Amino acid sequence: MQSGIPASQDLQDAFNDLVSSPSKRAVLASIQNEQIVHTNTISADNSRFQDDLQQLQSYISSTQATFVLLKVDSNAPDGYVAITLSLVRELGLERFRQQIFCTEASELTAEGWKRHEQHEALDAPLTEEESGLKGVKDAEAAESLGTQGRRGHVTGRVDVKTGEGVVEALELLKEEGCRGTVVQLKYALPEEVLTLDQSTDGVAPEDVAGIISTSEPRYTFYASPDPGAGIVFIYTCPTSSRIKERMIYSTGKSWTRTVAERDAGITIAKSLEATEPNEITADLVGGGQAAAAGGEGGANVGGEKKAAFARPKRPGRR
Repeated sequence: MQSGIPASQDLQDAFNDLVSSPSKRAVLASIQNEQIVHTNTISADNSRFQDDLQQLQSYISSTQATFVLLKVDSNAPDGYVAITLSLVRELGLERFRQQIFCTEASELTAEGWKRHEQHEALDAPLTEEESGLKGVKDAEAAESLGTQGRRGHVTGRVDVKTGEGVVEALELLKEEGCRGTVVQLKYALPEEVLTLDQSTDGVAPEDVAGIISTSEPRYTFYASPDPGAGIVFIYTCPTSSRIKERMIYSTGKSWTRTVAERDAGITIAKSLEATEPNEITADLVGGGQAAAAGGEGGANVGGEKKAAFARPKRPGRR
């Protein structure tokens, strides 16, 4: 049920060679034929990796995505830095102490790296609540993505742009009358704004898969009719999705959870990840009670919910 762009075998071999060879400084890769493939290996000409950064400039294109695996400290098991979107999960999360999102070639120079280190040394001011949640968010992000959000050269805090109605729709899932409600979020591209796709009431567990897009990735939140099942977070990424969509949505999973948990205040009881929506079954999203009800029982749950939730719909609700 995993989704994303796979790393080719030659790239995995090149990375293993980078780990074992003291004469190698970096491995570069790019996307070709729906895979991330090895394109170049850069030797370690100097004792300090900053002195080798200049070698990267001739390999970085302003029009094509480039993935760079840098050896920073050959004496540390996690002494590697990944400048990439979703590659490191397949190569081993434990190897990479951080990931960096770069947009300009100048960021991969000695001076650019110095600026990055200066920003990394700064602690962004957090509220008491955010401080308490930070460890949880970092652990969840590392488990699902091998990253701590969109760090760039600013902070370790998650910063995702959300459109109108996103937080409000998620907040409604906490209400008793919204059991059986599905809220779907998507990214508006190329701006990468997280937007409300739709909010649908009275959905039985066996019908959840049928309303999820089969052509584009989606983040789906489902308030199960079974009180014991809680709110389920579902990430789907169909095989027909475009490459850029796969990368953006895969990277954005932890940001989206943070919007839901921190900004909307909901508690996610279960997370599911699937390639195609039809992999999401009633047993997975409904809990034992809801799944056992099925058919007419599921419809009855939806009817009770609608009766209790009679106020006007927000924009985007169906």
